[in-house]
Amino acid sequence: MKRVVVTGMGIISPIGNDKETFWNGLVNGVCGVDKITRFDTSDYAVKVAAQIKDFDAKKYYDKPAEIRHADLVMQYAVAASDEAMKDSGLNEDNMDSTRLGVYIGSGIGGMNTFMEEYRNLIEKGPNRVSPFFITKLISNMPTGVVSIRHHAQGPTLPVVTACATSTNTLGEAFHAIKHGYADAILAGGTESTINELSIAGFTSCKALSTSEDPNAASLPFDARRGGFVMGEGSAILVLEEYDHAMKRNAKIYAEVVGYGNTADAYHITAPHPDGIGAIRAIRLAMEETNETFAPEQIYFNAHGTGTHMNDLMETAAIKEVFGADATRLHISSTKSMTGHMLGATGAAEAMACILALQNDIVPPTIHLTEQDPECDLNYTPNTAVKTRLEYALSTSLGFGGHNGCIALKKMQ
Repeated sequence: MKRVVVTGMGIISPIGNDKETFWNGLVNGVCGVDKITRFDTSDYAVKVAAQIKDFDAKKYYDKPAEIRHADLVMQYAVAASDEAMKDSGLNEDNMDSTRLGVYIGSGIGGMNTFMEEYRNLIEKGPNRVSPFFITKLISNMPTGVVSIRHHAQGPTLPVVTACATSTNTLGEAFHAIKHGYADAILAGGTESTINELSIAGFTSCKALSTSEDPNAASLPFDARRGGFVMGEGSAILVLEEYDHAMKRNAKIYAEVVGYGNTADAYHITAPHPDGIGAIRAIRLAMEETNETFAPEQIYFNAHGTGTHMNDLMETAAIKEVFGADATRLHISSTKSMTGHMLGATGAAEAMACILALQNDIVPPTIHLTEQDPECDLNYTPNTAVKTRLEYALSTSLGFGGHNGCIALKKMQ
């Protein structure tokens, strides 16, 4: 079996549009949540979201037409992949393109395009629907355009597992490289669904926080929590076979050592109340590492959405897996800062884990001022903590009962 390491990272997020800004935001507890500016929310119960700020597509595209022909979900993926590839140092001179893959997922795809072209259909007629409607809409297209852009001709696999999407892309890419099907894979997720229809739909299914205060909306593990805050963006990592990375003297951020992928088989939106799928996913990821974990040296990036059921279930799942040692873990939910980036969230949180390992710093769960008594673990409230870390675990739990967990190890 091959070893798999991370050699490049790129991100477009509500708290920063590059790796360094993202990490500084996490460490300093920057809140990416603010009033929605994309549309008039007067008739909406939900007023806030974690929008991308200061994104300029012209930095990544040479021609205006290329931007018009790409939904934001594609533009974010292109931007994050460019940073990740540059960061990795991979290029046509040191990488066989037939051994370079792309695993990028989106939970929803080109929702903004769907809305725009539906308006064209209703207001102007069928002949005014764009010929690029389908290619901007379908959820495999971020993988397709990134593959074309970086001439990646190896395994390509979009994944759609709702909120677990990019944890699954990372895990499946990890296994593909581990078993010899590729030497490197661009893996992650992308999402852009802060629009009228998406916000209305998630509001109707009682998933979103209706707090109008950006500092009291995304509240994982807090007794005041009332739902998650919609986020957006893209996070993409370069996963690479260890010997391949060493031969080209690449910098290595961390090693991917375990992956768990399970289903609750219970309900379309609610997690299993006993957390059976989450528990098995965490255990599978830990078992694959074949290593012994010291709980106080683990950073556990929780799914931590700020919904009542998720936070209770995830707390119980962690206790079931770690027993009495659960109180010794360093846990946090970075969604308190980024909001819920849906299909991109797993990769963004894996990146947070990797940077935590590198810097021996646990990012905080901000705005955690009234901790729910039933959520009684150490969620690193409000302030980052400096400590020695060796391992990180990141869980993602999606609608439909999808559960994913990635295990990461510090490179010595």
